[in-house]
Amino acid sequence: MDPVSVAPTHVTWETLELHTAQPFGIARWTHSVYPRTIVTFTQGGVSGRGEAAPNAFYGETRGTVEAVLPLLAEALTDPWDWDGLQAGLSARMPHDHPSVKCALEMAALEWCAASAGQPVWRLLGLSPAPLPRSSFTVSLGELPDMRRQAREAVEAGHTVLKVKLGTGRDTAILEALREEVPDVTLRVDANAAWTRPQAKRMLGVLDAARVELVEQPLAADDLEGHAELRRVSRVPIVADESLHHVRDVIALADAFDGVNLKLAKLGGPLRALAALRLARAHGMGVMIGCMIESSLGIAAAAHLAGLCDWADLDGALLLADDPYMGLEWTAGDLARPVGVGWGVSRR
Repeated sequence: MDPVSVAPTHVTWETLELHTAQPFGIARWTHSVYPRTIVTFTQGGVSGRGEAAPNAFYGETRGTVEAVLPLLAEALTDPWDWDGLQAGLSARMPHDHPSVKCALEMAALEWCAASAGQPVWRLLGLSPAPLPRSSFTVSLGELPDMRRQAREAVEAGHTVLKVKLGTGRDTAILEALREEVPDVTLRVDANAAWTRPQAKRMLGVLDAARVELVEQPLAADDLEGHAELRRVSRVPIVADESLHHVRDVIALADAFDGVNLKLAKLGGPLRALAALRLARAHGMGVMIGCMIESSLGIAAAAHLAGLCDWADLDGALLLADDPYMGLEWTAGDLARPVGVGWGVSRR
C-alpha cells in the first residue's frame, strides 16, 4: 500500500505482511503472517525509521496500529525532545498502543543519529561491549517437527535454543529435545501457560534437562505464584508477559530473577533502557527479546543488547521475507550494528 502522509509532522507509514518460513507456534496460538507497520519521520532532508510490531495478547492489532497512528504521530515534531515525545504520546494514549509508541520513538532516535552521522548506540552513549549470543526458537508443534527444528538449528550452528512449551506433554518434549541435541544450551518459555502444580512438577524436569532459565511459567498476574516458585527453583525465572510498563519492574523484583525486555511491548528503546536500569538497581538479570519482527526492529533491540545478560533476537531469522538487510549473523552470534542510525537498509 502507499504510505499515508500526516501533515505537518512529516510522518509516513506503510504496513507490510511478513511471513515466517514455517508456522510459528506458542501455547496461545500458531501464526504464519505478521503485519508490521514501518513508520518514517522526515525533516530537513533527514529520515528516521521505526517498526510497530503489534501483539493481540497486549491489545494491539494491525487495525489498532493504523487507527491510532494519525493521533500519536502528532506528538513527533521535535525529534531531539525525547522527553517531550514520551510526554506527548502518554498524554494522547496513557497506557495503550506500545508498539506504535515504539515505532515513533525509534524514528526519532534514528533521525537524531543520522543527523549526527552515528549509530544510535553511540548517540545514546552505550557501551560497545560484545552482544550476548542469541537463542534460536523451537516453536511449539508436534514432537517430530520440534525435533527437526532443533536438529536443523544446531546443524546451522546455533548453540542456544529456546523451546516453546505450555502443554500437557512438556516433559516428553523436553526429554526428546535434550536427547536430540544433547550439547546445546536450552532455555524454556511456557508463555504463561502452566498452572502452579504443573510448574512445580516441571522443576525437576528442567533440572534434569540442564535448562538455563525458564521464561514466564505462570499467568501474567500471578506474582504470588511466581514468587513461591522462585523460592524452590534452581532454574532462574524470567518475566515476559508480566512486564508491560517500566514501573512493573519494581513489583516483579520479588517474584522473578530477571526480565525480558521487548521494545514493542514497553514503548520503545528509551523506555526499555529505563526498564533495564531499574532491573539492575533491583539486582535482576536482563534479557533483550523481540517479537516476530523485521531486521529493522531487531536492529533497535541489538543496540541495547550489549548491556544485557541474555539475548533472544531471532525474530527476523524466522522470516521468509525480511524486508531489511544489514545485520550480520553467524548462527546465534549477532554483530553490533555499525552503520548510521539503526544500521539496516531496505532490500
